[in-house]
Amino acid sequence: MPAKKLLDEVRESIRLQHLSIRTEEAYIYWIKKFILFHQKRHPATMGEPEIRAYLSHLAIDNEVSASTQNLALHSILFLYKSVLQKDLGSVHPVDLAKRPKRLPQVYSRQEIVSILQASDGTNKLVSALLYGSGMRLLECLRLRVQDIDFDRNQIFIRSGKGDKDRYTILPQSLKEPLSKHLALVKELHDRDIRAGFGEVHLPHAFKLKSPKAAFEWPWQYVFPALERSNDPRSARIGRHHFPESAIQQAVKEAVKRTGIPKRGHPHMFRHSFATHMLENGYSIRLVQQLLGHKDVRTTMIYTHVFQRPELDVKSPLDSALPPGRPSLMDQKRHDPPQLTTNAQDSKSENDDEPDAHLDSASRMRWPRRE
Repeated sequence: MPAKKLLDEVRESIRLQHLSIRTEEAYIYWIKKFILFHQKRHPATMGEPEIRAYLSHLAIDNEVSASTQNLALHSILFLYKSVLQKDLGSVHPVDLAKRPKRLPQVYSRQEIVSILQASDGTNKLVSALLYGSGMRLLECLRLRVQDIDFDRNQIFIRSGKGDKDRYTILPQSLKEPLSKHLALVKELHDRDIRAGFGEVHLPHAFKLKSPKAAFEWPWQYVFPALERSNDPRSARIGRHHFPESAIQQAVKEAVKRTGIPKRGHPHMFRHSFATHMLENGYSIRLVQQLLGHKDVRTTMIYTHVFQRPELDVKSPLDSALPPGRPSLMDQKRHDPPQLTTNAQDSKSENDDEPDAHLDSASRMRWPRRE
């Protein structure tokens, strides 16, 4: 048998470990960049010095973020550990970049309403669902019809971040719009079935267990793509979920239309959901479960953002004047009182000169010490 190409071995190893298609694409991309950086040398002939040189190139020359640098390192480490079976010594603990701690930016409730009013169609429904349930964008787009429980007001999220399942809330105000949306999706699926298509991607080996499930209505995506496409792994023609780039662009344009001076990104709906839930008095443990955070310390970051009405924290500038007095910004300027000098020094011989007043002030008489 002919020898396998290196990147084909990487793909095979990724799929054996049941990693996602996004992880596969990212790892392949950074492994290619690493090989091209060293003039297409085979990774088996390289080691720790070459990896450090490449990471330095990314950090210094390309000025990539810490998370991007770490992703490149994890991709290369996967290549050496899982494919080449080569030990790299101390590369991992030394070269992992320290990620800065950032506070999330959130929309206010009125800004959420303005953004939704500036949206329409599927983009509006997805945006409302992201804010109303706290899901990540891909978690929302990968929802199946059977994942929405209208009777219990719950949404079942399959294989979320970390390949974990969880439940989150279904907003009451979205039950009717979602029902109407699913009726249209059902018509689209029926047309695909009549045309000889209608197949959808199934997780892992479930297709072997139930071959007909890929054509059944409960397994169809809640937000299907407008056009059929080829599956990147099986090459079968089906209807994938709605593209995330379309939602990202739609949210960005909606925020721009509203004139809100904040970033337009779907993930900010998730930040806003967590912040507003805490402001409404729900426990941080409940918010942690709804968001799917492994560690409560990840959820704790929202305590630095939300406002507690019972504390009624005010800036000292707001209490600088008693109630009823005009604001400091509305008052006119008051010049400080002028320094007075002795009468005999008030008339200077140099009064005709431009800086005579400076000389007069400098000769101000101070009380004598006894």
